[in-house]
Amino acid sequence: MVSQTIQVMIVDDHTMVREGIKILLDQFEDIHVVGDAANGLQAIELVERLDPDVILMDLTMPGMDGIEATKKILTIRRDQHIIILTGLLNDERLIQAVQAGAQGCVDKTIDPEDLVQAIRDVCLGKPSLSSGIAWRILRGMSGLETTGQPKDRLSEREIQILRLLTQGKLDGEIARELVLTEVTIRTHISRILSKLGLENRVQAALYGLRSGLVSISESSDLFETRWM
Repeated sequence: MVSQTIQVMIVDDHTMVREGIKILLDQFEDIHVVGDAANGLQAIELVERLDPDVILMDLTMPGMDGIEATKKILTIRRDQHIIILTGLLNDERLIQAVQAGAQGCVDKTIDPEDLVQAIRDVCLGKPSLSSGIAWRILRGMSGLETTGQPKDRLSEREIQILRLLTQGKLDGEIARELVLTEVTIRTHISRILSKLGLENRVQAALYGLRSGLVSISESSDLFETRWM
């Protein structure tokens, strides 16, 4: 659980959707909606001023869609947490969203409590994908595939850390299990991403599944079944 209030920005081209999400999130004491935008262009203009911890980004919008907006925001703020919120679970678009750097993808039909948990998870650096969405992405993630097995590219320590990351462990949990500092874990994760040519922890976790390092049952803490 995050101890401080999480600042959220909502990006969606439908006013009713933005207002509805805000009303839902206002029920939770640790969530504060700092602002909203009607499209990707507005989101880019507002992000530095509003300084949100997490952005809820609609996938399909006029002018600039959620995928392009995600790419551009992450060039401005590399550590920005972004969750794609969509009503259209198109496999190709989901893959593009992950490739763009989104740390979570959730369906607009999600329960408010589950949406808030996704926000909390992503704010802590934990990827948020349902098991159903994860498998849809895995089936067509050739764009995230890299050549060779992890053992050919990573050290034994890095493989250990990738396995734990794919199981849904946070930096502190990995550090305690391996008796290392959190700074050391973050350094190893940066090296893993660099060696595998990946952008973020979502892609690393999907790589861990695709390469066979971890099974979907082992990663139940990461890919929750509640949204299937």
